[in-house]
Amino acid sequence: MWGRLKSSAMLQQRTLKSITRAVGVGLHSGQRVELTLRPAQPDTGIVFRRVDLPEPVDIPVAAESVTDTRLASTISVGQAKVHTIEHLMSACAGLGLDNLYVDITAEEVPILDGSASSFVFLLQSAGIVLQDVPKRFVRVLRPVEVRQGEGASAKWARLVPYHGYKLSFEIDFDHPAVDSTGQRVEFDMGTGSYARDIARARTFGFTRDVETMRANGLALGGGLDNAIVMDDYKVLNADGLRYDDEFVKHKILDAMGDLFILGKPLLAAYSAFRSGHALNNLLLRELLQQRDAWEVVSFEHERDAPAGFARPAMAW
Repeated sequence: MWGRLKSSAMLQQRTLKSITRAVGVGLHSGQRVELTLRPAQPDTGIVFRRVDLPEPVDIPVAAESVTDTRLASTISVGQAKVHTIEHLMSACAGLGLDNLYVDITAEEVPILDGSASSFVFLLQSAGIVLQDVPKRFVRVLRPVEVRQGEGASAKWARLVPYHGYKLSFEIDFDHPAVDSTGQRVEFDMGTGSYARDIARARTFGFTRDVETMRANGLALGGGLDNAIVMDDYKVLNADGLRYDDEFVKHKILDAMGDLFILGKPLLAAYSAFRSGHALNNLLLRELLQQRDAWEVVSFEHERDAPAGFARPAMAW
């Protein structure tokens, strides 16, 4: 009896209750892609599976699996790749999902509406179940920081100890449409709602960059239905912005996805100035190298866990 009581009190890992599917196009490839999200055993982590290859290839999510960070986060095993995983990873982080198989029929995750909200909806529709093993976190024990550039081109990202998970981000784009919105935002998993506050923020781009990107075979699937698009002065989307500070909130969304590539949720406070996929991955690698800067922990009792992790992610 005591054993059962004890196990029900621990903070448990989570997976999906049932299988769910989505079809869309890749933001950069423009290719049609089918995604099947499936439950996974405890301690599996999140594993992408290229089912379109002659022999399906599993690509487990890990900081060291990231092989490209230009415009998106790409993971690889050998020649098999999956691009643009950050929005789906962000949804998994926001909902506290630990174990998941992602079957994919092309090399890019579909962009859907350009945010993480479609993935949140998919995952919640499938249902989230608890598994009878402890949820494991990477707890940051001392500050770790990475920096690039000097003066006006400086950018940085850091992790510091915190009993919970919060992120603060500041952007600096020198563009009238972006400058007229919030430049800095902080989100705390303990007090905020990921689905409401962060998940709906869309990716964004500038018309001046689109032609160059398309000439390089990028942004082929992008448009007003899955991105915020700006000319030199204004937002071109007829329905405007979803949040007053949607640009910087999308950066928080991306950072949550990039950092969850670690394979376990962080207990830390992340802060960043003009960071992106490359610097976020560099920060993870720097953390892993400094073995005295972190430890893996679990919680025997939910009451000892930080706010925001014990309760199952609420539906919309």
